[in-house]
Amino acid sequence: MGTLPPGTSPSDLSLILERFHADRIPMSALCERLRAASGDLSSLHRIQAPISVPPSDCAQRPPRPGSADRRALEAEGTAALLRGELAVVILAGGMATRFGSTVKALATLPYPGDPRFLDVKLDDVRRWDGAVPAVLMTSFATHDAIAKALGPRSRVRLAPQFVSLRVTSTGELFLTRDGNPSPYSTGHGDLPEALQLAGVLGELRREGVRTVLVSNVDNVGATIDPALYAMHRRSGAKISVELVSKATGDRGGLPVLRDGRLVLAEAFRLPGAFPDEAFPLFNTNTLWIDLDALEGEHPWTWCVVTKKVEGREAIQFERLIGELTWWNRTAWLHVEREGARSRFLPVKEREDLTRLRDQLCAMLDAQRRPDGHRSANPTEERLTQGRDQERHSHF
Repeated sequence: MGTLPPGTSPSDLSLILERFHADRIPMSALCERLRAASGDLSSLHRIQAPISVPPSDCAQRPPRPGSADRRALEAEGTAALLRGELAVVILAGGMATRFGSTVKALATLPYPGDPRFLDVKLDDVRRWDGAVPAVLMTSFATHDAIAKALGPRSRVRLAPQFVSLRVTSTGELFLTRDGNPSPYSTGHGDLPEALQLAGVLGELRREGVRTVLVSNVDNVGATIDPALYAMHRRSGAKISVELVSKATGDRGGLPVLRDGRLVLAEAFRLPGAFPDEAFPLFNTNTLWIDLDALEGEHPWTWCVVTKKVEGREAIQFERLIGELTWWNRTAWLHVEREGARSRFLPVKEREDLTRLRDQLCAMLDAQRRPDGHRSANPTEERLTQGRDQERHSHF
């Protein structure tokens, strides 16, 4: 979201900045660093420590579906799920600018009943009959629309990420043609603080939750999988990161070897000569994170991101949730990318809905199949706006 809605007054903006914790962003210090960089903006987030490409077999593949090993994992994970030890966190702060600037979570999918991204994600939670709490990390651009869509009786918890104002490359306040500041959300690295400030982290711990499954709202393949949850628990790691085989054109996060251990790094933070194309796996931004890893203070990197607003360059500072792997023992899971069992099918542009329609429909069919093809306790009901408001009370 690059511009404020028409009619937004300075007092309205002030309320947005206060409500969504703009005071948590160290803007003065960040702008000082920006000016000191003398135009080399990537130096502010480029990884300086020696790093190298990890072995291609660093991620563990789950056992084959239907195998004895897989069934043992499923039983173990299911038992933990039914004890209430897992919660789901859905990252839902994005505006679907490529879908007509609607709230991405509320955009519809080409599937019978016209479910929205959020409906599909919460359907997955409902299959566990109330055993799995759901949390949405919203933003100033999506929070109120999502809260309205859920309804006043919803049990889904909301934890908004933070807001800040874009600046110029010299650290001055960026103003639109109308003379207004340009607000933005400061990245999914806000998650630990957002959960704490909303009181959600403490509530989950008191309820006996040990781990959260974090995924993007537009990746409907990232479902609750008891076998993967059991693999995470058996690993002894505080975080497990899901990776998929890299496809042509993929450019994003990957594990790198840093100081003898694997950490997650985004491609734009790598030194220019780093051969990231040599590593065959790709980060899905689906993570199993123990609550312990979400607590405590960490030296987060504020990455510099350049955006075009009204055709002009604007700077924003963001944190990335994957940086938690730098401070916590992490395991790596090589999950399926193809077919109905895919755990990674992000939809970033409207054209993706047409291109991926067949696979998307096969995935959603499998998730609703009563033979438990994807998960236990499936149901054919969907959360859709305006349908059976009573069902929202289950969340």
